[in-house]
Amino acid sequence: MSIRNVEIQTQGLHIGSPDNSKVKAAQRRYTKSGILSCAGVSIFGDCGDIGGIATVTIGTADKTSTQENKKLSLHVKGNTVMKGDSQTDYGLSVSGGKKTQLFVDGDAIFTVGTGGVKLSTRFGTADAKGKIFDMSHPSRDGYRLRYACIEGPEIAVYCRGRLNTGTEIQLPSYWKDLVYENSITVQITPIGTQQDIIVKEYDNEKVILESSSSIDCFYTICAERKDVNPLITEYEGEQKDYPDPNWNLDMFDKNRDLHDPKYATSQNVITK
Repeated sequence: MSIRNVEIQTQGLHIGSPDNSKVKAAQRRYTKSGILSCAGVSIFGDCGDIGGIATVTIGTADKTSTQENKKLSLHVKGNTVMKGDSQTDYGLSVSGGKKTQLFVDGDAIFTVGTGGVKLSTRFGTADAKGKIFDMSHPSRDGYRLRYACIEGPEIAVYCRGRLNTGTEIQLPSYWKDLVYENSITVQITPIGTQQDIIVKEYDNEKVILESSSSIDCFYTICAERKDVNPLITEYEGEQKDYPDPNWNLDMFDKNRDLHDPKYATSQNVITK
């Protein structure tokens, strides 16, 4: 039987059995707002390619629909509670999305791995307590390895290696566009014997050493980046009050400019 354009003015409509709208006493009395229940499978929207794959399957609107926004299959106004069980691997699985899989307009709380605090608070605590990475121990079964990053009052890069042929250390080709030339520092460690080594000259492409004997040494070369504004190490207020607001913008925000001249300050390290 096919019935088109039917308007049913009733306070209760139940499909299948049992009628779960009367499980609790508070539900037993019908009200003007009405009750709709289905004890079986419900399919909404265009699900022609998948059919009914859950108790409730929702697809986007059919192409013939007059709905204004056909890209959304579900819009919820009001708070929502989801209680999963152990029947599937994940309580909630999110995929797809044109830009990203999940967007949260505000803060979030995760009870595992954060101590049950807001993510913004957790990240702020991590900033204060050090940047940690934790991994399975490469040599000892049942152990883990926990390291922390070195911190300093600059946004810097480094390169290191060994020089045992000639006197010239070639820096990465991109350093000329990445670092301040007058922020470069060079550390030299002679290998095998005492060597009277000095840094004769340097720029952001090479370092020239000089010695009265053959050179065999380790080197570490550091420099401050110039592609982003220098770090402001001390400022008044809270983390959100950092003087350069670009750092507080989402990393995908097209207006985010970490080299914004309005907030440029002098570099943190000057060596010549």
